[in-house]
Amino acid sequence: MLKVPDHQVAGHKAGNGKLGPLVDDSGHFYKPLQGDERGSNEVSFYASFSSNTRIPGHIRRFFPNFYGTQLVEASDGSGLQPHLVLQDLTLGRVNPSIMDIKIGSRTWPPQATKDYISKCLKKDRESSSIPLGFRFSGLQIYESRELGFWKPGKRSIKCLSADEVKLILRKFVSSHASEEMDSKPDCTFASVVYGGSAGILAQLLELKAWFEDQTIYHFYSCSVLMTYEKELISNGKSPNAEIKLVDFAHVVEGKGVIDHNFLGGLCSLIKFISEILTTPDECTTESSSEDFRKNRISEDGAP
Repeated sequence: MLKVPDHQVAGHKAGNGKLGPLVDDSGHFYKPLQGDERGSNEVSFYASFSSNTRIPGHIRRFFPNFYGTQLVEASDGSGLQPHLVLQDLTLGRVNPSIMDIKIGSRTWPPQATKDYISKCLKKDRESSSIPLGFRFSGLQIYESRELGFWKPGKRSIKCLSADEVKLILRKFVSSHASEEMDSKPDCTFASVVYGGSAGILAQLLELKAWFEDQTIYHFYSCSVLMTYEKELISNGKSPNAEIKLVDFAHVVEGKGVIDHNFLGGLCSLIKFISEILTTPDECTTESSSEDFRKNRISEDGAP
């Protein structure tokens, strides 16, 4: 039986008559094909990537498994609609902390229309995409059984300064994450989530090494999804920290040229996470925490 995903943090969400992704109990994620060329582009990418013998095996693990397309009952009640069938990246995870980070200072492909470029450029300028090379598209951070998840609204994470971006990345691996917290996130879990031979930083560096050489694809408006489970750490286990690349509606052929747009944003994200590991006790400024709190108030209408 298909159902709405429990842990979707970005993109169009199903429910209330809206079209969005669905999941089943077998580990499949059903993503509605967009009606324009974006849907066919994403199918083409997955088909190409799946059969491309030039993709190293150790890089394939950073991409969701692709199971083709299927007609399923759409979440908006419109009947049978074509969906991509992908790997459910949260299957088996309990209370995962998740961060969706859109990579690249430019988020539109070369063949985009003037109107689409204008729309994307506005978002890139208003967010951290242009100055930092990446921006947050959505996130949830698990705090505890009592407090549940801290899940800030999209508008509150849209226009962030470099200090505020660092604040969020520190909150992601702290024991408490809510906006009411002290202005100094404790980064309690930074070493086991970001650090180590199997941590998020090591995975990002492995992906970076491939992007420094690969000229097969250019990934516009693609995201890095970072996930881990805080409760596993509390039980003395590995946090199951993992990165995956998602959203490939705007991938184009690389034509023998390195994807500097994606690589630059990836390097920027790596720098931020590396600094958290090297300076875990660094104080985040009062102003950045206060500015973020004000952003949330203006969005939600209440503290």
